[in-house]
Amino acid sequence: MGKILSVDDSMVMRKIIRGAAETLSYECVEACNGQQGLDVVSEQYQDLSLILLDVNMPVMNGFELLKILKSDERYKHIPVIMVTTESERVHMIQAIKTGASNYVTKPFSPEELAMRIVESLGQASF
Repeated sequence: MGKILSVDDSMVMRKIIRGAAETLSYECVEACNGQQGLDVVSEQYQDLSLILLDVNMPVMNGFELLKILKSDERYKHIPVIMVTTESERVHMIQAIKTGASNYVTKPFSPEELAMRIVESLGQASF
């Protein structure tokens, strides 16, 4: 199995995401802001199956990182799930238009998150 990258400034949220990833037999790597996430992606992109990306973070937000990922030939194939407290439709639409494969609003259950992960990985394996 590949790895799932969790990019979120909340340690609690990263722990929840790690639990869901491990339940699905994926190794989880973590970053606490968009810049750190980009650093991890650039080092480990060949092993990444999925990225879970928070929107509101310091240094570089999730939309900025998503734009970078989807404009780079090396990374654009990796599915991205946006994870955020932002439930406004405009943000959901922006995320999907920018290339996110799915969108999850906090709070969510580990079961809901696992379902979104499976959905996104299914989309990526055609």
